[in-house]
Amino acid sequence: MAKGEGGEQYSNASLLSKPTSDGAQVAKRHNRNKLSICNKLCYAVGGAPYQITGCALGFFLQIYLLDVAQLDPFYASIILFVGRAWDAVTDPTVGFLVSRSPWTRFGRMLPWIVLSTPLAVLAYFLIWYVPPFENGKVVWYLFFYCLFQTLQTCFHVPYSALTMFISSEQKERDSATAYRMTVEVLGTVLGTAIQGQIVGMANAPCLPGPNDVLANVSNVSLMVNSSEPAISIEHTRIAYMISSGVICLIYVICAVVLFFGVREQKESCRPKSEPMSFFQGIRLVMGHGPYAKLVMVFLFTSMGFLLLEGNFALFCSYTLGFRNDFQNILLVIMLSATLTIPFWQWFLSRFGKKTAVYVGSLSVVPFLILVALVKSNLAITYIVSFAAGVSVAAAFLLPWSMLPDVVDDFQVHNPDSTGHEALFYSFYVFFTKFASGVSLGISTLSLDFAGYVTRGCSQPAEVDLTLKILVSAAPIGLILIGLCILYTYPIDEEKRQGNRKLLQEQRDNESDSDTECAELSNVA
Repeated sequence: MAKGEGGEQYSNASLLSKPTSDGAQVAKRHNRNKLSICNKLCYAVGGAPYQITGCALGFFLQIYLLDVAQLDPFYASIILFVGRAWDAVTDPTVGFLVSRSPWTRFGRMLPWIVLSTPLAVLAYFLIWYVPPFENGKVVWYLFFYCLFQTLQTCFHVPYSALTMFISSEQKERDSATAYRMTVEVLGTVLGTAIQGQIVGMANAPCLPGPNDVLANVSNVSLMVNSSEPAISIEHTRIAYMISSGVICLIYVICAVVLFFGVREQKESCRPKSEPMSFFQGIRLVMGHGPYAKLVMVFLFTSMGFLLLEGNFALFCSYTLGFRNDFQNILLVIMLSATLTIPFWQWFLSRFGKKTAVYVGSLSVVPFLILVALVKSNLAITYIVSFAAGVSVAAAFLLPWSMLPDVVDDFQVHNPDSTGHEALFYSFYVFFTKFASGVSLGISTLSLDFAGYVTRGCSQPAEVDLTLKILVSAAPIGLILIGLCILYTYPIDEEKRQGNRKLLQEQRDNESDSDTECAELSNVA
C-alpha cells in the first residue's frame, strides 16, 4: 500500500510538474526558432553573390560578347541560350541531389554552398577573359559560362532552400527573407556599379561604318587623333577582368559570412519521406496547383524583365545614343530599386502579396512605353530609369516572398510528405532561368537578323526597331500575360494566414513528439 501510495504520489508530482516542463519546452522552442539581427544579416549576405554576378552577366555579357570578345551575334546567341538553358536544367538536378544529401555536422545545405564557391569564382573570372586564340573562342565562353552556372546553382539552390531551415516560425522566415531581399537588391547595385563604372572608364571608341554620315566620321576621327590618351579594346578587356576579380572577392567573403553566421536547424525526429526519383519530384511539385500557377506567373513576368535587362545596355548605347552613359543609367535603376524595397515590404504587408504583384508589375508599363516613344533625351531617360527601378524592386522582392507561402500550402495538404523544400525552390528557379535563356537567345538572334554591326558607331534602322521592341513592346506583352495567370492564383491573405495557423498546430504536435523521442532516448 505504501508502495502504491508512493507510486501515486510520484505520479501526482509528475502531473504537477508537467505544465512547468511544457512551458519550458515552449520557451526553449521559441528561443531556438527566434533569429537575431546578426543571424538575419549573415543569412541575407549569402544572397548577394547570386545577384551581383547575375546582374553583371545580365546587363553586360551580351554587349561584352558582341563588342569586346567580338563574336558573331549568331554565336553569341548560342552561348547565351545554351548557357541559360543548361543553367535551368542544373537547378532541378541539384535540387534533387540536395534533397537526398545526408545531414552533416554543418547541416545539409551549407556544405554545398562552401564547397562550390572556390570553383565558381574561378569559372566566373574566366568568363570575362578573352583567350589568345580565335578558333576556340565560342567553345571557351560556352564551357566556362555553363560551368559557372552549374557551380552557382550548387550555391544558390541550397541557399534558397535554407530559408525553410533557419527557423520553423513563418514570421522569422518572412523577416529573414525581407533582409535577404534588401541585401540582394544592394547586390544588384554593387554588380551594376562595379562592372559598369570600371568598364565605363575604359570604354573603347566605336568604329565608323559605311552607313555613318560624314559628320559622325569626322567626330570619331577627331576623338581618336586628339591629344588625350587613346583607349584601345585591350584596355576594355583589362577593365572587364579587374571588375570580375573584384566581384569574385566579394563572392568569397559573402560565402564565408554565411557559413559562420548561420546555423542550420536539423529536422525533427519524425520519419522523413522516402527518397523519390527525379521525375517523381517533377510530378510532385508541378502537381500542386498553386505552385504551378505561381511558376507560370513569374515565368512570363521574369521573361519580360529579363528581356529589358539583357538589351537595355545596347538600347542606351545605340538607340538612345548614350554610349558613354549607359552604366550610369543602369546604376540609377538599381539605386531606385534599392530605395523602394522598404516601400514594397510595407505595401505587401498592408494590401497583400497578390495586390502588390499587380501594382508593382503594372507600374513599369507607362515608363516602358515612354522610353521607346520619347526622343533621345538624357534627363528624361534618367527620370524614366529611376521610375522603372520602382518596379524592378517589386520584381526582386515579390516572387521570393510568395514562394514560402506555396511550400507551406503544400505541407498543409501533404503533412506526411516532408524534406522536399529544395525541389520546390530548384524547379522554381529552373523555369525562370529557362525563360531567361529563351529571351536572351531570341533577342541576340533577332539582332543578328536585323544586321547588328559589332562596335559600330551607329546601327541600321532595323536594329533600332528591334531594340525598341525588345525593351518595350515584348516585355509589356509578357508582363500582361503573367498577370492574367495571377488572377487564378488561389493563395490570398486569408488563405495564407489559415495555412500559418494549421502549420503551427502541426509543429506543436511535432514538438511534443520530439520531446517524447528525447525522453525515450534518455530512458534508453
